[in-house]
Amino acid sequence: MSDSATKVDRPAYPAGRLMSVDALRGFDMFWILGVDEAVHAFGEIYDPPAVEAVKTQFTHVDWEGFVFEDLIFPLFVFIVGVSIVLSLGKLIANKGRGGALKRVLIRSFVLYALGFIYYYVDLGEVRLLGVLQRIALCYLFTGMLFCFLRLRGLVTVLVTLLVAYWALMCFVPVPGVEPHSFAEGRNLANYIDAKFLPGFKWDGDHDPEGLLSTLPAVATCLLGVLAGLLLKNDAVGPYRKVAVLLLAGAASVVVGYVWGLQFPVIKKIWTSSYVLVAGGYSAILLGIFYLVLDVWKRRRWATMFVWIGTNAIALYIIAGLGNLAWLTERFTGANLKETTGPLLVLVLHVLTIVLVILLARFLYRRQIFIRA
Repeated sequence: MSDSATKVDRPAYPAGRLMSVDALRGFDMFWILGVDEAVHAFGEIYDPPAVEAVKTQFTHVDWEGFVFEDLIFPLFVFIVGVSIVLSLGKLIANKGRGGALKRVLIRSFVLYALGFIYYYVDLGEVRLLGVLQRIALCYLFTGMLFCFLRLRGLVTVLVTLLVAYWALMCFVPVPGVEPHSFAEGRNLANYIDAKFLPGFKWDGDHDPEGLLSTLPAVATCLLGVLAGLLLKNDAVGPYRKVAVLLLAGAASVVVGYVWGLQFPVIKKIWTSSYVLVAGGYSAILLGIFYLVLDVWKRRRWATMFVWIGTNAIALYIIAGLGNLAWLTERFTGANLKETTGPLLVLVLHVLTIVLVILLARFLYRRQIFIRA
């Protein structure tokens, strides 16, 4: 590889842009571009206790609890919050609040529309709220809050959202349901979806990206904003930033699990305890990535994650709608749906991952950044 190509793969990041944020976004997206499926396929071939334990971490809990797979989505929302500070803060300084609000509104609309189209093409039905739509709504509300509020106001909104959601879920009665119920299909969030959310719902009459649970999802994004404000604060030294992220993250995890004794940690209704647990782990990961990549400048290992992270949404959509598994079938000459051999299934998933990485590299080396 030529020196010029090497420089393109590992650019000198400009002031105000942190490699750790792009790399962590790519690290997060990496696991849902086929890696989780590959882990499951490998587990079908070779399943000693150690492999089974890893496989469990890549399987969403049915309802209550927390594994690595349950961190992937809130980690992305958390990173959206960090990015809001780094991008909108600069835009407000250059073009004022009006310019920042315009960007928030346009990007939110585009991302929501992409989510609407994505699910309609994939499902053949209208799904008003899904993964991409939730990201759009979190970006919209958090971006607007960032434009108008200072640190104290943001913290106040964050705490209010978490406490208000807890109070609603605990004390608002649901017809035919016992008080303080958090069981699936027997709680306020699911009831509101069943009554007021039209169109396709992922879990029958309710949706894991439903109406009411959007409120605590915004709180997750606000946690990212707080982390972004810390990273952007030049008055705080880099090692102190790392210490704050690690300690605050650990404290958030502990508080979340303690709160979970009364308000369980449940991803599908995005409980307040889940926000704190996932947000805590997200802060710890950000602290580690920031230390290694932006403080110590040890960056070569993260090159692939940067490729993915700078085009994360585009790769998510392409991988979901581009049917990359179909392309891998063409390499092997087999039909995945008609093949029951676990080894071939594993090979197809690995080839899909390779295709995604090669596409990410292609886009990055040509400086093509597709952002919603």
